[in-house]
Order: sequence, then C-alpha cells, then structure tokens
Amino acid sequence: MGKHRVLVVDDEPDVLLLCRVNLEFEGYEVVEAADGVEALSQMRATKPDLVLLDVMMPLLDGWQVLEQAQADEDLAGIPIVLLTAKVQDSDQLRGFDLGAAEYITKPFSPLALSQTIEEVLAQGPEQREARRLEIVERLQLLHGR
Repeated sequence: MGKHRVLVVDDEPDVLLLCRVNLEFEGYEVVEAADGVEALSQMRATKPDLVLLDVMMPLLDGWQVLEQAQADEDLAGIPIVLLTAKVQDSDQLRGFDLGAAEYITKPFSPLALSQTIEEVLAQGPEQREARRLEIVERLQLLHGR
C-alpha cells in the first residue's frame, strides 16, 4: 500500500507547517486546508485516509465540518481527529458525540500526533466506533449525564 494521505485543516499557517513537516517526515502525504469550507472541498477532492481538524476556524468551524462530514455518506467513513486548543471535557464530549475518532489538544507533541494517527489508521471502522462510544460514556459519567 502507498502512503496514507492526511488532510490537515487549520487556519494558523504555523500549525499547518508543523504538521506538514512532521507528517511528511513520517512518510505521510499531506494535503492542507485553511478553513472549514476548504476542508470539505478537499475531503471530497482528495479522499484522505484521515483528517486532522482544528475547531476554531473561519467560515465553517470544526464542529460544523465534523457534522457535515458525518452526514455525507461519501465522507462519513473518513476518520477525523480533532486538533484544538479547546481543552474542556465538555468540548471533548461534543467532539466525540459528533463522531470524532480522536481528540488532541494544542499545544501537542509531534511524536504523540504521529502515534495517534498511526493508531487511528490501524483501527477498522468498528474498532474506532467502539472506542468513540467508550470515551463518550466515560466523559458522560464524569459530567453526571
């Protein structure tokens, strides 16, 4: 199998560069988008194996992109890893509730980023869904929901 394609979506050029350099070093093909509208367009055009998605962005935020991707049968199978400065448990719960495969908070370790991507790509859709539901359940218990 060839290189895995990762779409990195962030409105901060420094974050895009950091992700690109580290992921290309790890052997990934990297596609970029700077806002939510471009993210959905790139997802349709390039069919990435995984999306790294910032939450706070112009035009469409990451929550909206995640919702729209999950509702689109052509995009719903693409695992989306949220990469965001939103660190509250409630934000994580929202992300996993909306279908995120994983949640990484900024600032992040490039090594941890690569490891998370490898783990998500190694899981099948059923494994990702089981893990997501387990995380949602734990976060709900923490918040008495």
